[in-house]
Amino acid sequence: MAKKQDTYEVKGCPQKIAATSRCAVKIKDNYYTIEASEERAFPQGGIIDLDEEYKALFDSVNGVVDGQMNEILDTFGN
Repeated sequence: MAKKQDTYEVKGCPQKIAATSRCAVKIKDNYYTIEASEERAFPQGGIIDLDEEYKALFDSVNGVVDGQMNEILDTFGN
């Protein structure tokens, strides 16, 4: 197989991104697992900062998991 050129210009662009966050904790004899997923689609023709979009998406799903885990810890405690 021939080696591909190092100067290939990628023509594809992301149409949507997705993220999942998950956390598990054991309290006494019970395990609690929280998971949140989210997918975001981009408007056609829009200019986006993909790094910022990923950061905002992961902040969102991590915030959901953190909030729910805090509720579990407050309710069932250590």
